[in-house]
Amino acid sequence: MGNSYSPFVYPDTFSSFGKYLQKTFLNSWRNPIELTMDSFFCLSELTHSAIDDMVQHHANAYNFYLPEQAQTKTTTRQTIPLTEKECRIKTGYIALVTGGTGGIGTEICKRLYDDGHQVIATYIAQESEHAKTWQRDQAEEGYEFDIIECDVTDFDTCESMSKKITRKYQQVDILVNCAGITRDATLRKMEQENWHAVLDTNLDSVFNVTRNLINGMIKRGYGRIINISSVNGQKGQFGQTNYSTAKAGIIGFSKALALELAETGISVNTICPGYVGTSMVEAIPEDIKNSIIAKIPVGRLAKPAEIADAVAFLATENAGYITGSEISINGGLFTGIS
Repeated sequence: MGNSYSPFVYPDTFSSFGKYLQKTFLNSWRNPIELTMDSFFCLSELTHSAIDDMVQHHANAYNFYLPEQAQTKTTTRQTIPLTEKECRIKTGYIALVTGGTGGIGTEICKRLYDDGHQVIATYIAQESEHAKTWQRDQAEEGYEFDIIECDVTDFDTCESMSKKITRKYQQVDILVNCAGITRDATLRKMEQENWHAVLDTNLDSVFNVTRNLINGMIKRGYGRIINISSVNGQKGQFGQTNYSTAKAGIIGFSKALALELAETGISVNTICPGYVGTSMVEAIPEDIKNSIIAKIPVGRLAKPAEIADAVAFLATENAGYITGSEISINGGLFTGIS
């Protein structure tokens, strides 16, 4: 056989100790204290030696008789490493961003992902191909976002979305209501359908999505709700009665809900961006864009990442004492002083 094994006889150790006592007693019997101390230290040393021998003895026996089992036991200790997505779900929070495939929404998704959260972005059925292309493009940059179809203007659809997310992720911890559209016109020329389209998408959606996710947050005692309003919801804007009304409504919604949830561990806040340099804004004629910038005290458009950074801060655990606030990011365009 490849391995050899010889039994270990424990009595040898104690036999040696007995012989030591006989010899020591004959030489030191007149000094009992010295005899006692010497005997104690000798026994201690022999005991340590015996224990070491016993451990080695059992190890040799185990490897001799059970070599295959020992190898199997070592193998079963190996664990399959978690994927990055599984790690995010395990260690981070689950974030849902409505309108996440848009210009500002994309930056918010990226920023939350960079902070270690698993991010889900909503899209509408008409933008299905765009959303899938967006998802692939983001994946090439290292952002593994999930996407989910949802008409945020429809309460029942939002309820269905909530159930799908709950089945897959169990919860949503961070909700960013970012979906929005514009249908600009002066009120005397505004069509009723454009009024309702903007109110449904920009304001009713905040109720529809939040209402279907809020009970889960309350049950867990934690949540961060961040609603994207606008400087035009604070000050109004010519030709945007529908848009300004919806965005002002978001501010009121957030303040009232913040009071309802103040003792539950859930914060509710609003971010009011000014003019942001999204691809859509950058594409408008240069003279019109310059006329807009000329009215901004800091002399430039906001970067989408600047909005995303504010969202990310409000989404942190340390921002829990901030609730019912409206954060203005408008370059000084509006300071709340009339």
